Amino acid sequence: MTGDGPVDLIHVPGWVSNLDHAWGSPRLSHVHRRLGTFSRLIRMDKRGTGLSDRNVGLPTLEERMEDVRAVLDAVGSKRTVLFGSSEGGPMCMLFAATYPERTAALVLNGAYARGRWSQDYPWAKTSEQVEEDLAIVEKEWGAAADMSNAAPSLMSDTFETEWFAAYLRNSASPADAIALWRWGAEIDVRDILPAVHVPTLIMQTTGDGWVKREEGRYLATHIEGARYIEFAGRDHVIWGENSDRIVDEIQAFVTGALPAAPGERLLVSVLSLDMTGSPFGIDPAERHAEALRGELLAAEGREISRSDGKVLAVFQRPTRSIQCAIAIRDRLRQSGVEVRSAVHIGECEQRGHQFSGAAIELSSRLLDHARPGEIIASRTVRDLVVGSGLRFEERGEMAASGLPGAFRFYAVDGSA
Repeated sequence: MTGDGPVDLIHVPGWVSNLDHAWGSPRLSHVHRRLGTFSRLIRMDKRGTGLSDRNVGLPTLEERMEDVRAVLDAVGSKRTVLFGSSEGGPMCMLFAATYPERTAALVLNGAYARGRWSQDYPWAKTSEQVEEDLAIVEKEWGAAADMSNAAPSLMSDTFETEWFAAYLRNSASPADAIALWRWGAEIDVRDILPAVHVPTLIMQTTGDGWVKREEGRYLATHIEGARYIEFAGRDHVIWGENSDRIVDEIQAFVTGALPAAPGERLLVSVLSLDMTGSPFGIDPAERHAEALRGELLAAEGREISRSDGKVLAVFQRPTRSIQCAIAIRDRLRQSGVEVRSAVHIGECEQRGHQFSGAAIELSSRLLDHARPGEIIASRTVRDLVVGSGLRFEERGEMAASGLPGAFRFYAVDGSA
């Protein structure tokens, strides 16, 4: 941490980082010191990089988001400005949607919503381009860094190119760096953008070689009330040609009058369960209420309704909701009860202990497509649990009011 300003600001970096070696660059340390003049700056190395534990496997996006929460808890930060650069941006967006009460504001620079090309997101790199980039990284790892995409303005600065190469070497092993790059290409947070309801500043460099300006504009279009700023230039990193302008804009944004904590709209994973097979006409949800409560408690879920063999529960983490569905299915099957399940993540409105919203309706509709013993998940859930080890098989699509295009859903391999 640096600084002692009136607001807490955590910087979540992109790809890989190293807290110690960051100070070796006069340009990057200048950015950190300036941020610390108007905030209590909190810095972190993401799981598997820098000073954090290494060789921990590929975490899911939600696990990395929970790492951010753990860092904030450790330093006693109750409400924080999240500053996400590049691949750190999706993590901050997910946090802001999941924990709005702890998010004072969201700041994004060179961030993106989807890591790989698709017809409805044509600005990201194709799978072939991703593999070409990774081949270059593997071949040139350890040599003076190629700054042609990261910061073209610094390509002739021998000190910066040598420092950046050392920074990368000390941030991750070559294999981990490549695996994390490939993992970042699988990110897709487009469906959660409408659930971000905190003050948001989006900054994008027009000639950025890694993240196209259309991607910044996409974020601004889909995050309600976001302020969008474009800088001329080509540098992607925050310590490049626009470093002082970036800090100026952040300072003006976070030192302005930020509104009070947002209302009770929040992003949740909704689990719908349907149980059949209880003898003597007894409601299986009532008969096994204690077992259900135990599994929900273990997965940090909250039951919101129960009737006629059906249960609805909400979670803050989609992986936990799937794990809970697997545990309930396997446990109740021993008593002769078959369980169908469906999971969707989306925005809900909370009033006291009552939840309402499209996410609950969609989870219930997905349940209609589940066979006995099967767990159905939406595409949004699948995209957010990349790295969990869970496997998904496409099962079909359905129309959903208020959503563009077809709503795809998948069967979860519950043996993972």
